[in-house]
Amino acid sequence: MSDALQQLYETLLQRKENPISESYTNYLFTKGEDKILKKLGEECTEIVIAVKNDEKDELIKEIADFTYHCLVLLVEKNVSLQEIVEELNKRQGQLSRVGERKEIDTL
Repeated sequence: MSDALQQLYETLLQRKENPISESYTNYLFTKGEDKILKKLGEECTEIVIAVKNDEKDELIKEIADFTYHCLVLLVEKNVSLQEIVEELNKRQGQLSRVGERKEIDTL
């Protein structure tokens, strides 16, 4: 499973270094961080809608879109996929205390 993410990440790295003029990925890199963040926000909203509508197929598609845009952001910000994996590995097995987390009061 992680091979697919790694392959996509490596493809995105290649696209950033060697742009293909008509590609959507190139469009995102050309527009930069603000556009990538806007797309991430849109995908988050679409995930929420898919969940609220109890549409599993749509949820899968939107999570895939969100994951793609997260990887684009990682490449844009020069963060490796390995760094994310290492952070997740650090957290594995740790107890999370609800009281230690800052509560979100408003959306």
